[in-house]
Amino acid sequence: MTNHKWAQFRKTKAGVKLHLRLVFMEKGISYPEKAVLTTAKEYDRGQLEIMVDDKECMYVFDRGYLDYERFDRMTDDGYFFLSRLRKNAVIRAVYDFKRSENSTVLSDQMVLIGTTQNRTENYFRLLRVMDSKGNELQLLTNRFDLSAEDISEMYKSRWAIELFFK
Repeated sequence: MTNHKWAQFRKTKAGVKLHLRLVFMEKGISYPEKAVLTTAKEYDRGQLEIMVDDKECMYVFDRGYLDYERFDRMTDDGYFFLSRLRKNAVIRAVYDFKRSENSTVLSDQMVLIGTTQNRTENYFRLLRVMDSKGNELQLLTNRFDLSAEDISEMYKSRWAIELFFK
């Protein structure tokens, strides 16, 4: 801790976070394009402003980056995203999309997110999917033009960032 005061996290612990933008070219091929180092105290979601800068990309990130207000801004500004939603999120379903039989997609809906007092302005798409371990995940995106299966696969490919660090 005495050597890393700039990264103080707790009284006896220092820590840093590496926010990495990984580009997927095709199945199995990816490369790091941008990296930002922060102290462990900083919230992940603050890094979205720095990492999101190309409207031709689809940004896939974990729930540490959740920020409904920013999701509205990203949607209004023409950026595409896919994120995992917290289990306790307040959701109001507006429309149920048909889904394929024999799919890991449990439901596919158009939704509003948030409470009556603090709700997103845009409609989003919420997928409930089953992961490989049998856990239910809630995935939120502003892409309505892709199949539910394609969106689910995109989120699964996010795991490549964990493998990148191994």
